[in-house]
Amino acid sequence: MTDQSITQRKQDHILALQTDEQIERQQSGFDTIQLSHRGLPELDFAEVSTQTSFLNTLLNCPLLISSMTGGAADNLVKMNIHLAEAAESAKVALAVGSQRAMILDAKAQKSFQLRDYAPNIPLIANIGAVQLNYGFGIDEARKAVDILQANALYLHLNPLQEVIQPEGDTNFAKLADKIEALAKQLEVPIILKEVGCGLSSKDIILGINAGIRWFDLAGRGGTSWSRIEAHRAQNDQQKQLGIRFQDWGLTTPQALQMAQPFQNQANFIASGGIRNGIDMVKSVIMGGQICGIAAPFLEAALDSSEAVVETIARYQHEFKVAQFLLGAPTVKDLFLNDTLLLKS
Repeated sequence: MTDQSITQRKQDHILALQTDEQIERQQSGFDTIQLSHRGLPELDFAEVSTQTSFLNTLLNCPLLISSMTGGAADNLVKMNIHLAEAAESAKVALAVGSQRAMILDAKAQKSFQLRDYAPNIPLIANIGAVQLNYGFGIDEARKAVDILQANALYLHLNPLQEVIQPEGDTNFAKLADKIEALAKQLEVPIILKEVGCGLSSKDIILGINAGIRWFDLAGRGGTSWSRIEAHRAQNDQQKQLGIRFQDWGLTTPQALQMAQPFQNQANFIASGGIRNGIDMVKSVIMGGQICGIAAPFLEAALDSSEAVVETIARYQHEFKVAQFLLGAPTVKDLFLNDTLLLKS
């Protein structure tokens, strides 16, 4: 794939997200989870704390703006700057989109040079794990981390997206061994991340055995990358395949349940279909140390950093209200506290 075509693909993705309402699948499963309301919470709302620690940094709430984009085009640069400025202002974490474009095209580096805009928050770099089977290694990983001055590196796992893509890279064989080798060499933690189909217990075991201690579960129910790639299909068969698999995978609650036996061995980010502060609270109760959200920030990121800050504030306030109504004074009081779930 050429450097220009990668940037164009990013533009295609944004256009699809803006024009096809059905890309947002609204099948996350969070609505099936009920919380145990407290009519007598015994708390002063003003003293409820949403602060938490992530990658050795104190955040104002357990929110990570998840990977969206990056590339050589001006609008992609502006989007990432808006996100970085807002994340710094609101004291939340930020992950960038795939940096493969930057590796292949130096012009794209500007969209990932964000540390000056966000000097004090966790930044997460990002490359596709499958690229380890296509020539990428420690040099590319270090470059992604160094350009962003990142605190960690996402290795994203997207087998469904790759198999639907017209130009997809589909050799996922023996990746665990290469992930293990990379983890031993890289100076920052690697986070294994799905992109919208969830990670199963078998995936987590493979990752733990490879030395990985952070996982972003990224379940289905929010943005469907299979449907997005259907928009880019080169023939009807390819398009029909993307639509057929648009709801494939584990929901985020299902993935969180699968991850619970491994809580003493690893740390988990909940993402995929989280669309309000109540979903965030449910995710923390089920074992997510932090909650990743991407698509709801898209329009705000295209607008301004102020618009992104407003969106973050809404999520944080909803999270705090739900926390208050559960009688939980801190985020620690929510984490893995299944007494806060209403049993069926």
